[in-house]
Amino acid sequence: MNLMQLIEISDRYGASESISYGEVSFNRSLVCETAPALRMLYANDGMATAAFYTNKDILKLVSNKQSFDECIKCEDEPLFIEIDCDFTQAYTEHEKKYGYKPKIAAVKGLGIFVLKEHVINNRKAGRLEGRIALVTGGAQGFGKGLAEAMAAEGAYIVVADLNKDGAEACARELNEKYGTYKAIAVGADVTNAESVENMVEEAVLCYGGLDILISNAGVLVAGSLHDLTEKSFDLVTDVNYKGYFLCAKYASKPMKIQNKYSPEYLTDIIEINSKSGLEGSNKNFAYAGSKFGGIGLTQSFAMELIEYGIKVNAICPGNLLDGSLWSDPSTGLFKQYLDSGKVPGAKTITDVRKYYEDRVPMKRGCTIIDVARAIFYVVEQQYETGQAIPVTGGQVMLK
Repeated sequence: MNLMQLIEISDRYGASESISYGEVSFNRSLVCETAPALRMLYANDGMATAAFYTNKDILKLVSNKQSFDECIKCEDEPLFIEIDCDFTQAYTEHEKKYGYKPKIAAVKGLGIFVLKEHVINNRKAGRLEGRIALVTGGAQGFGKGLAEAMAAEGAYIVVADLNKDGAEACARELNEKYGTYKAIAVGADVTNAESVENMVEEAVLCYGGLDILISNAGVLVAGSLHDLTEKSFDLVTDVNYKGYFLCAKYASKPMKIQNKYSPEYLTDIIEINSKSGLEGSNKNFAYAGSKFGGIGLTQSFAMELIEYGIKVNAICPGNLLDGSLWSDPSTGLFKQYLDSGKVPGAKTITDVRKYYEDRVPMKRGCTIIDVARAIFYVVEQQYETGQAIPVTGGQVMLK
């Protein structure tokens, strides 16, 4: 029996929705602890993936080493390990015995991990080459733009969004443009702990680990202290503040495991904050407050997580005036700010836009690529954590 006959490659490579295991139950938590370890043992620079496979046939196959050895015929000798064994020792002994690192690792009673080196074919290496990145709020608008920019720089992308249909559409586009297995989609509610944990686990099940979290999902509801409802305040706080906490909590789990097996390997948690996290915002206090809080979380997480090689930073964009958040004719901020009277003397949406452009020394709004370049910098910079980095065209300058 050929091992690859048991692995549904077509379901995994180029998938744009959550992985299906044919109704086979397995210990997801254990798999998500094992995959990052195997990935880093295979390539301590992170330039590899470790995809997990299981089904009824595979579970029979990995029930014990004897049945596995009798059935499997591979060009390279696979590694068979017990769940409670020392992975580093088993991996080292296999490499010493056969002269190469195993591309397939079977774990007794659990399933099979296919380890695959990240290869750059006939192109210039990207700035995020081989990194596994999860982008929340990635189905549309700003998040989708960041996912596209990161994929163009060589990253694998997990597109996570409450709008799962939109996330799947985005992942399909990335796979069509940059190659199969480049992106997957996951439905996720960042305000729900179980949903966030599942989101991270799906990333690990597919790619074997996590290198970059872009905590981008956010909402903005403008209003004065007199007008804003408690419900709106709670919504903004839950998504922007609590959501960041939950995403960092669960994303750091596989990152810590990777650091254990490759102590020099650095990973990144990046919050997409706002210039409103650096200075107050008139009649927009719920949003500004949540973003100020996000910077507090960023600094605190940075202190706690650096011992695991996890850098934590916030990027604070200026106003993305051309994005749907601002420009949507029905719900955009231009319309909201006009209706709320936030801009003195403004009679039209054009008046509101000009007011905000004139406040920027560079006389334009922020763009997606401006923020993407800040992300690239943060990932490449190995000596910075706990920072709130403005990308505001000079509108907000550090003091």
